[in-house]
Amino acid sequence: MKFPDAVRAWYATHHSDATEGREPLLTSSRSEEGFVSPLDNRRDETTMAEVRHDAVGNVGVVVAPTDDCATRRKIDLTILPLLVWVYFLQILDKTVLGFSAIFGLPDDLHLRGDQYSLVGAIAPIAQLVVQPISSWLIVRVPHRVLMSGLVLGWGVAQTMTPFCKTFAQLMTARFFLGFFEGGCLPLFSVITGYWYTRGEQPLRVAAWYGTNGLGTVFAALLSFGLGRLGEGDGPKQDGLKGWQWIFLSTGMLTVITVPFVYFRLDNDIQTARFLNEREKTAALGRVKGNQTGSSSAKKNWKWRQVREVFLDIKTWFFLGMALANNLGAQVTVTFGPLILSGLGYDKYTTTLLNIPFGVMQYLVILATAWAAVRLKLKAPTLGGMILVILAGLITLYTLPRGQNQAGGLLAGFYCLAFIFGCNTLIVSWILANTAGQTKRAAIMSLYNAASSTGNIVGPLLFETDDAPAYLPGLRATMGVFAAMLVIVLIQVAVLVRFNKKQEQRRVEAGKPARNGDLTTGSGDDGSHTRVGERAFEDMTDLENDEFIYFY
Repeated sequence: MKFPDAVRAWYATHHSDATEGREPLLTSSRSEEGFVSPLDNRRDETTMAEVRHDAVGNVGVVVAPTDDCATRRKIDLTILPLLVWVYFLQILDKTVLGFSAIFGLPDDLHLRGDQYSLVGAIAPIAQLVVQPISSWLIVRVPHRVLMSGLVLGWGVAQTMTPFCKTFAQLMTARFFLGFFEGGCLPLFSVITGYWYTRGEQPLRVAAWYGTNGLGTVFAALLSFGLGRLGEGDGPKQDGLKGWQWIFLSTGMLTVITVPFVYFRLDNDIQTARFLNEREKTAALGRVKGNQTGSSSAKKNWKWRQVREVFLDIKTWFFLGMALANNLGAQVTVTFGPLILSGLGYDKYTTTLLNIPFGVMQYLVILATAWAAVRLKLKAPTLGGMILVILAGLITLYTLPRGQNQAGGLLAGFYCLAFIFGCNTLIVSWILANTAGQTKRAAIMSLYNAASSTGNIVGPLLFETDDAPAYLPGLRATMGVFAAMLVIVLIQVAVLVRFNKKQEQRRVEAGKPARNGDLTTGSGDDGSHTRVGERAFEDMTDLENDEFIYFY
């Protein structure tokens, strides 16, 4: 029976290797030629020269399961908690703006008209401005230095926010908040892609990106506790009001995190302080299968890879997804509390109602990442989530406002939590389909730019005059997510076509067309070509004929 090309390509891509976290073409070593024995107990220590030779110079490096698990566990306990905590702080510092709105910030600063919308949009504008700089910095500046600087910058901006007295001062503080936060998501994505295999990345991205939900929960609890300060029914301290205490506490928490980040984060595998020489060998061998050049110690900015990003058609579809999805995401951050308050609840009840929304964000992100890994299907999972989001938007749009409809309206609003799961899948999908240090940094910066653009435009779709239902904004958002679903389907077709071209290139080079059971093959000139020998070279996915695209 002859299956359609799309079915055969899907099967070859997703079922050619049963080992968790491994990718096809990258881990098979059936031939004795070029085979490197697994690490064993007789080889406890090696020099760094041997480490690089084993992981880069030889073909078919195999890491023993015990070494693989032990090394991954160490990375999970050292690198991942840093990513989770710092990203949580970034989300928390952004999220409290929506809660400050229901605790008096617009009235105290005399915001009028669309000024609050502009306050919500200025941070994404700053993120958009900084993207060209951040992509260069990610390649050139050691990760521990860059992350520490970013955290310090936005922490200071957040700490200064409660002392703003005018609209202009508030806009300035929020601009610098967004400016320093702008490099966060691209940097975290690159770090995740560096330390983990492609099969492991979705769950690790979900671990730190899932703090979107935890940030909402903590911001709600913090606002509920501090919101009463400075009001008539609570103690008044130093003249600061509740919303000011919210900003001050989150800003100070961020600032005191800086030394912790600097002294705990390592820049790369070769110099990692938490790994011994044996574990460094295993760590390098683990990520060899990514074929992304991510283990290269060189930090060279390559303009040809930047050009390739703009000429690569799949870039634009990924950016279209990011733009569309974040049009809705910013709506929940900036206007979510206001939408809930429009259901007739007081500000304290409104604050507490955001807690289930945050919990649902977190669970959705983890569940969808797990489903994408388990099923090895990113696009269908993403498409299903978009349908849930559309169902929530339709519910909010069609049901009349009022206490008798509160249950249905809350259910519709909570469906919007799936927006944040979409972002996780899009990031992991990009990482799985992009190779080359500069190209990965550049495309993640462009992703953040597209996200920032969505965050800028999103709040502007919701006019104050449309409160409390905000029907025009909901209608526009429905159209955006319908378009996003179409973009996902087109991207799948593009990646299927790319895989067919890659198969043709491998055959012409004398390599296996799909899975590479062999480590060698003969070209037309009789020369032998090793599969995987260029895994750590800083090649892009379009340059490396052994790269396989996933969907």
